Amino acid sequence: MEPHFYDRVEAGRLLANELRKYAARSNVQVLALPRGGVPIGFEVATELKVPLDVFLVRKLGVPGHEELAMGAIASGGVRVLNQDIIRRIAISAEEIERVSARERMELRRRELVYRGDAPPTDVSGKIVILVDDGIATGSTMRAAVTALKRHSPERIVVGAPTAPRFCRKDLGPDFDELVTVAEPDPFYSVGQAYHIFDQTSDEEVRALLAEANRLCR
Repeated sequence: MEPHFYDRVEAGRLLANELRKYAARSNVQVLALPRGGVPIGFEVATELKVPLDVFLVRKLGVPGHEELAMGAIASGGVRVLNQDIIRRIAISAEEIERVSARERMELRRRELVYRGDAPPTDVSGKIVILVDDGIATGSTMRAAVTALKRHSPERIVVGAPTAPRFCRKDLGPDFDELVTVAEPDPFYSVGQAYHIFDQTSDEEVRALLAEANRLCR
């Protein structure tokens, strides 16, 4: 599969173009999934002139094949499991709990690193654009949406530069709108949609959040 995007900056700008109808609206909030979703969210938020914050979610990787998600956890104690993968690979309850405990520790660490003592953004009654750098199995995004619904947003718009076509059918009932740039078929991985797909660091996340906050004042 030929890459659709040079890097996350280009992908974020192209995604922002697909979300133009939400530009400069006072009740719109962009929430990005760290870490790779934050460069995307930064481009979307700055292009649309709306605020940016992070929404913490952690993928639960299959032991020994961590790139494959057997589920995900999100802030607020939400856990979503992919029962098809768990049954197919015969993952034990003990393994699931061990991976979940490890990822909860990392989720808490990131909350402190990115937000410190500041409370999460209040999204009650707002249109939330939930952004990641791509959707693969959908487990991470499903956990994020499940957790986000607890905060009573008016509307949840999921934005991702790339996703498999089945996501529209499988994830559609979970949120109000899915906006993508490319839905390749066959779909192999999020990384294959990018020419450059480097790891995003904690320092980059913090810098982008600070810059977005400065621009939004």
